[in-house]
Amino acid sequence: MDITDYLRDKEKRLEKGSRLIRDFRVFDFNYLPEKPLMRQEIQPVADALLRYMKTGVPNNVLIIGSRGAGKTLLVKSLVHHLESRPNPPRFLYVNCRHHNTSFKILAEVLGARSRGYALDELWREFEARFPKGLVFILDEVDLISEKDRNKDILYLISRSERNDMAILLSNNPRFHTLLDPSIRSALQPEIVHFKEYSADQVFRILQQRAHLGLRKTHDEILRHITGLTVRNTNADIRVGIKTVYLCAIEPESGVEQHFQRARRDIAADIVNDLNDKNLLILHAAHLDREKHVKTVYALYRRLSETNHESPFSYVHFYSNLSYLQSLGLILLLSTKVSRSYTNLIRILFDPEILESACKARFGASCL
Repeated sequence: MDITDYLRDKEKRLEKGSRLIRDFRVFDFNYLPEKPLMRQEIQPVADALLRYMKTGVPNNVLIIGSRGAGKTLLVKSLVHHLESRPNPPRFLYVNCRHHNTSFKILAEVLGARSRGYALDELWREFEARFPKGLVFILDEVDLISEKDRNKDILYLISRSERNDMAILLSNNPRFHTLLDPSIRSALQPEIVHFKEYSADQVFRILQQRAHLGLRKTHDEILRHITGLTVRNTNADIRVGIKTVYLCAIEPESGVEQHFQRARRDIAADIVNDLNDKNLLILHAAHLDREKHVKTVYALYRRLSETNHESPFSYVHFYSNLSYLQSLGLILLLSTKVSRSYTNLIRILFDPEILESACKARFGASCL
C-alpha cells in the first residue's frame, strides 16, 4: 500500500466513524453539560457564593484537586446558574495557564496590553472599570509564573475595599502553604478538596457524554474505559472522554489502543505546560537509576546548574513532587531500605514525551 492508498483508506474509515457522532462539541473538554454530575465538594463553594450575593461579605475559596477532577466544570456550571438569578454579582474568569502574571491577568480582564503599564496603574483602571465588588475566579492559579513571585494579584484582591471575592482553583495540593504568609493571612480562604472521581462517577459521566454525543452507545465499552481511566490516570475524566471519542471515530481499533493514545496526548499537553523547574525535576527522575527522592534531588540540582536555573530547596522540591503526582505524571512509592523507609519516584508516562519537551526547552544541555 502506497501513501495515496493509505490516505484514501484512512479517510473512508474516518468518514464512516464520524457518522456515529451526533454532536462533536460534547467531546470538547470545555463543553459544559446542562446538568453535570453533582458532587458534594461543590456545595461549600455554592454556599459561599450565595452568602456573598446576600450579604456582600466575601468568603474566599481555594479549590484543590487533581487534573480532570471536575473543578473547572462545576465552578463554571455554578456561575452559569447564578448569573441567571436577579442581581447577580459580576463574575470574572481567568485561566492562569494562559495569563500567568498579575499584569497579564489584569490586562486580560481589561482588554489592554500587558506592557506599557505599571501594575498599580492597571489596578486603578480595574477599580474604575468595575466599581462594585465582584467574584474573581483564577483557574490553575498554581501556574502563576515564578517571575510574579509575590502573586500581587492575590494581595490586591484580598486588600481591596470593594469586598471582592476570590475563587482560586489549583492542581497543587500544597499551593496554600507556598503562599506568602501575608497573602495567606489576607485571603484566609476556605479550602475545598476535590477527591478523585469514583469508578461509578466516571462511568456516569462517560455514559452522559456518550448519550449526548453518539448515535449508538455500548455500556460494556464504557465500563472498560472506566476501569482503565480509574486504574491508570487518577480518574482523569479527560482521558476517559477522549477515549470514548476515539473509539467512536475509529471503531476498528481496540479500546486499549485508543486509551493509550488519549493518555499520551493529554500527558504531552501537561508536560509542555510545566515550568522549567518542574520539567527538570521530571528529567532528573527519569535519568536517575536509583529513583530515590534524595538522589533525584541531587541530580536535579546539577541539572539546574547546567541550565542556569536556580534550584528549589529540598522542602520545595518535595512539595513539587506532590504536585507532579497530583497531575498524574509520577507516583511516589514508600519502600524499605535497610532499616528505614524511603520514597521512590515512578514516572507514569512515556519518557519520549519528556525528552522531547526538555530538548525543545533546554536544547542539548539537558540531554
